[in-house]
Amino acid sequence: MREQERQGQEAAGPGRGAPGRSGTVGDDHEGVTMGRPTEVPDAPVTPATGGGGDALPPTAGTLATGAGAATGTGARRAPEIAGAVAARRPGTARRGTADPVKSLMHRHRQLCERAVDPLEIAAGLEAHGVTDRVAARYRHRDVFSLAEELFARMPKTVTEPAAGPGAPERDVHTRAAWSLRALLPGAACVATVGVLELTEGALGGGARLAVALTGAFLALAALALALRDGPLRAGSRSPFTAPLYGCWLLGYVLYGEPLLAQVLSGGPEGPWEITPAPLLGLALSLAPAAWCAHLFSVHARRKLRGSRALEEFAAGVRPLLFGAVALHLCVLIGLLHLARLGYGSGGAFTGAAALGVLLLLARLLTGHGYPGPAIAALATACAVEALAPALILAGRLPGLHFLARPVDLLVVAGGTGAVPAVACGASALGLLITATVVLSRASAHTTARADENGTTG
Repeated sequence: MREQERQGQEAAGPGRGAPGRSGTVGDDHEGVTMGRPTEVPDAPVTPATGGGGDALPPTAGTLATGAGAATGTGARRAPEIAGAVAARRPGTARRGTADPVKSLMHRHRQLCERAVDPLEIAAGLEAHGVTDRVAARYRHRDVFSLAEELFARMPKTVTEPAAGPGAPERDVHTRAAWSLRALLPGAACVATVGVLELTEGALGGGARLAVALTGAFLALAALALALRDGPLRAGSRSPFTAPLYGCWLLGYVLYGEPLLAQVLSGGPEGPWEITPAPLLGLALSLAPAAWCAHLFSVHARRKLRGSRALEEFAAGVRPLLFGAVALHLCVLIGLLHLARLGYGSGGAFTGAAALGVLLLLARLLTGHGYPGPAIAALATACAVEALAPALILAGRLPGLHFLARPVDLLVVAGGTGAVPAVACGASALGLLITATVVLSRASAHTTARADENGTTG
C-alpha cells in the first residue's frame, strides 16, 4: 500500500508543479528567461498532508511566491524602490523659497539688526537699490511696508532705551551747546577787527600783523570747534582737502578783489588792501547756517515718518531744501549789509553771498554722506578764482593776449567782484541741483546720521 501511495504522489507531482513552473515562461518566453544574469531556482514545494495523507492544493500565497521568484528579485527590490521614491520627495518640495521676504531679511541681516525703527531699514533698502517696483515682487505695495515687516520679523538683540523725563531737557542743552559754539567764529572775527580799528595809528605794522594773525588763528580754531558737533558736523566723511579749499575761498574774500584789481592795472605792486566786511558777515552767518541745517534735518525726518512711498517723500523734501537754502541766503544778505555798514563797503558782496550758499550746501551733502560732489564744487570755485589772475598775467606774453580777454569782459561787465560771484555762484547752482537729487532720497536721512549730528527732534 505504501508503495502504491508513493507512486501516486510522484504521478501527481508534475501536475502540482505546473503552476509554479509557468511563472518562468520557459517555453513561450525563452528570451526573457535567458536574459537574466542569474537563474533563481524555484522554491521547493512541501506538500501539506491532511489527516488522511492527501496532499492539499497549492494556495494563492504559494503561487505568488513562485511568480516572484520566477521574475528574478522583484519582490526583494520593491521596498528599495519605494524607499528611493520617498527619499526624493522632500527634494522636490524644497525647490524655490515659499517666503521671499525671509530671503531678503537674511540678505540684509546686518541692516535689520542694527535698525532702531522701520524708517532706517527703508532708507537702507533704498540705498541698495530696492524701489517700490522691487518691493512689489516681495508682495508689498512700497518699500516702507516692506521695511515694517522686516523690522517686525527681526529679533531685537539690543533693547531700545526708554525715553526718560530728562530727554527733552538733554536735547535742549545739546542744541544750546552747538548754537553757542557756532557763534564763536563770528565773535573772534568781530573782536579781531575791533582791535585793529581801535589800535590804528597806535601800533606798528608788526604789532598789527600779530593781532591779525592771532585773530585769524582764534577764528579758525573756533570754526573747527563749531563743526565738530551739531547739524553741520561731517565727521570722518569729510576729506582732508575740504579745509584747504575752504581756506582758499575765505582768503580770496579778504585779498582776492584787491589782488585782481592790481593785476589788471599792471601790478601787483605795493601793499594789498584787505576787505574784512564780507568775511565778518560769513563768520556771523555760521550760526544761522547751523539752524537752517537743523530745521531741514528735523522736518525731513518727519516727512520720512509720514510718507508711504519714495516718490511721496522726495516730493515733500525738495521744498524743505529750497526753503532752508533761501532762509540762509536771506539771513546772510542781512548780515553782509550790517558788516558793510560797520566796516566799510569794500569786498565782493555778491561773491560772499554765493560763497555762503556754496559752503552750506557742501556741508549738508558731506554730513549726509555725499562728500564727492561737495569737494568737486569747492575745487571748481577755487580753480576759477585762481585762473582769473593767471590768465591776465599770461595775456601779457607776446601772442597770448586773447587769454585775458574773457576776464577783461567779465570785469568790465560786473567789476572785480564778478569773478568770485561767477565762480561761487556757478558752483553753488550745480551743487543745489545735486543736493535736490541726493538729499531727496530716504537713505540720506537715516537715524544714525541724525543721532550723531544731535538733530533728532
